[in-house]
Amino acid sequence: MDRIAIEDHATSGYDLMTRAAEAALEFARQEFPASTHWQIVCGAGNNAGDGYVVARLAAQQGLAASVLSLVDPATLKGDAATARGDFEACGGVVLRWEGFLDPDADLMVDAILGSGLRRDVDGEFGEAVAAINAHPAAVHSMDIPTGIHGDSGVVQGIAVEADLTTTFVGLKAGLFLGDGPDHCGHLTYSDLGIDQGWVSAVEPKFRRIDSQTIALPRRARDANKGDFGHVLVVGGGPGMPGAARLCGEAALRSGAGRVSVATHPDHAAYLNSSRPELMVQGVGGAEDLAPLLARADVVAFGPGLGQSEWARELFDVLITDRHPAVWDADALNLLAPGRNTAGNRVLTPHPGEAATLLNQTAARVQADRVAALVALQRRWDAIIVLKGAGTLVSGEDGVPFISCSGNPGMATAGMGDVLTGVIAGLAAQGLSLHLAAIVGTEIHARSGDRAASDGERGLIASDVVRALRQEVNP
Repeated sequence: MDRIAIEDHATSGYDLMTRAAEAALEFARQEFPASTHWQIVCGAGNNAGDGYVVARLAAQQGLAASVLSLVDPATLKGDAATARGDFEACGGVVLRWEGFLDPDADLMVDAILGSGLRRDVDGEFGEAVAAINAHPAAVHSMDIPTGIHGDSGVVQGIAVEADLTTTFVGLKAGLFLGDGPDHCGHLTYSDLGIDQGWVSAVEPKFRRIDSQTIALPRRARDANKGDFGHVLVVGGGPGMPGAARLCGEAALRSGAGRVSVATHPDHAAYLNSSRPELMVQGVGGAEDLAPLLARADVVAFGPGLGQSEWARELFDVLITDRHPAVWDADALNLLAPGRNTAGNRVLTPHPGEAATLLNQTAARVQADRVAALVALQRRWDAIIVLKGAGTLVSGEDGVPFISCSGNPGMATAGMGDVLTGVIAGLAAQGLSLHLAAIVGTEIHARSGDRAASDGERGLIASDVVRALRQEVNP
């Protein structure tokens, strides 16, 4: 996108650099209004150039702005060299890195390395990153925190832990994946005024799921429960009734007209009494499942299922069933050894389940979540929701969707059961399986954020279920 603006539309690279610095300066002054003593740590290349322009503009606004360079400034080339020259022409002094930062600085600006980094940060660069992280001042990263891989979000050796990141031209995937969200702090963005028509042909790596995407229509006044579908939850093996209840209740709270639960006979009575709105049926085996499937519009399979003989008998029925379905938990683990393609299904694995489905390690899945998503989609011919920080949903045109909502408090038991119920509940109301997966993923994440308003630690799945109504109503 930079190249298109510069080479095809005669935009000056230094002009873009100046716009980037102006945007970063504005965001930093909004975020840290009391900070008046800035130290800008510059590396090489255009990221350093951005830093030099920030230093010049900050000084012109009356801030104390010093520059610390990790390379010989004389080696800078192109726009970065021009930026350094303009800073010095205005009276700025460039200091060389000697192993320490200004102890009086109240804002550190990270202009060391940008999103093109492809190797580990080490040597003096690594020492400077460690010093920034140890310094008491707030930290503002230019474009992306140094050390974060621009595509995967993986830390490359060591990475800056920013309080604010201002990114330019296009949002970098690494800011939303892997370690990126934990390192970028508050994320701000400027397109630098590049005409979006110029870059419309550039294929995105992701599509963010936004409020417009998840807006659900209002219901007609004369609606009845039959208009909003019937979800059948199949799960809740011996000793695990809670997962099936969470899934069923989430489907109801998402707006499904009716929800039945096919569960192990040992606890059918308990589920009936604990949530009377659920129609609970104890099923001893495959023969008990057929009449329930005949009445269902969508199936949610797997919450609390287990891998007992009872679970395997139900699996043998549902593996050939053609209802629109959402599969999770042990349904995925039972699916993994086979070769059956999923067809009309949404699979919702967390990284461990994804690893099982792909016969690889969870670490490999997390190292390249996009590649894992593509491999899952191809292997199982299904809509894939790859859960985790930056949950991904496979796209019909090859461009995945990403949820930028959610929080670490959701890393607790039962959250996946709730997500399964939300997606199934939306599909029952008439959304295509693919759209239900997209909308359900974001609604689930936003409900988690709403439920975490009093704090993330101690958040439980039932809190998210209670928050769903506010997110599904326009």
